[in-house]
Amino acid sequence: MSRRPASSPAAPAPTAAPHRPPGHYSYTVYADPATALRFDERRFGGPIGAMVAADQARVLLGAVQPAAGRRILDVGTGTGRAALLLAREGAHVTGIDASDAMLAVARRRAEGEGLLIRFERGDAHRLEFPDHAFDTVVSLRVLMHAPDWRKCLAELCRVAARCVVVDFPSAASGAALEAVARRIAFAMGAATEPYRVIRMGEVRRLLRRAGFELRSAHRQFVLPIAVHRAIGSPRLSRASRALSRRLGLLRLFGSPVTIVAERCAS
Repeated sequence: MSRRPASSPAAPAPTAAPHRPPGHYSYTVYADPATALRFDERRFGGPIGAMVAADQARVLLGAVQPAAGRRILDVGTGTGRAALLLAREGAHVTGIDASDAMLAVARRRAEGEGLLIRFERGDAHRLEFPDHAFDTVVSLRVLMHAPDWRKCLAELCRVAARCVVVDFPSAASGAALEAVARRIAFAMGAATEPYRVIRMGEVRRLLRRAGFELRSAHRQFVLPIAVHRAIGSPRLSRASRALSRRLGLLRLFGSPVTIVAERCAS
């Protein structure tokens, strides 16, 4: 495990000052210290949140095993959930985020566990690292909010030597309706976070352009997570997912999608 006494290879040094597209909600909302403090409870609180977090952890660890000794970049690390998970497995982790408030929470969490993780301010649209600087690049809940998700994905691929792990809500799912509702509510002044849905076919095309091929895709639910939260029963959620899988609906309409892509052999 990457704890304080451990010596880990230094992460590549940034090459220039971070670039931040101004004014977008994905920067302003998460810059709020109060939002940072309650971020994990809002995302992963309650029985359904715990179920989502456990699924995410299982998929992520399966994608990077063996994690020990790997140099991993967590882009949009937020409060450091993925970075902490990977560091506990012995990975040498660098986490970047555009929000100082979120990074402050991540640093306190790492220090509390005695984990040696490098947290720095940075922007997913222009990663300040050399090509192929990390074995694996992870970015969760970023593409759905980023001003230019295509540019972000290209940057993730550029700095990854071996593997990229990203997630996004699928355009072929109930999340598409929820995304429209969120955007309307946000435009009317509601305190909510709008997001976009993304087509799997376009993700595949962009990955291939960057020299990557899809290795696996994990789809979580057919119904939006908000519906599962409203019901609040992990047992029913697991049963509905199992039924959706047997009927072939999960493969077609499941969301969010977590994909693992590997760099093609040259």
